[in-house]
Amino acid sequence: MYGELQPRGGGDPIPLLKTFLVVGRRESSDIVLRFPNVSGAHCELSLVDGYWYVKDLASSNGTKVNGTRVAEHRLDPGDSLSIARHEFEITYEPSRVGAKGAPTDASVVHDPLSRSLLEAAGLERRRGREDARGRR
Repeated sequence: MYGELQPRGGGDPIPLLKTFLVVGRRESSDIVLRFPNVSGAHCELSLVDGYWYVKDLASSNGTKVNGTRVAEHRLDPGDSLSIARHEFEITYEPSRVGAKGAPTDASVVHDPLSRSLLEAAGLERRRGREDARGRR
């Protein structure tokens, strides 16, 4: 076993039994989450150099790490992973699953195309989100 996803709010832990896993609503997924707001193939989990990474698969309701929506991101032990609105804590020991020291900045996945330059500069809101007054 390479780690676990611990459901926040209770429930049985989900073992991470392979180094590459597809999470989704489809029965063919490696981790099946039978909720209508979870996409058929929602995200991928992959173990790279002793650290887990998540990649969103263009899901309808998104994937978040520690409350921030991501396209791809490294998951450190204890991080919160939200798949649609279902929240898990990832638990694993990097040294037991192949890490040879602390991760470097080069191992952090950055997706420069996940938002516009105006949004990155704070001059534009992410499309599709409403402001405090309910306007888009």
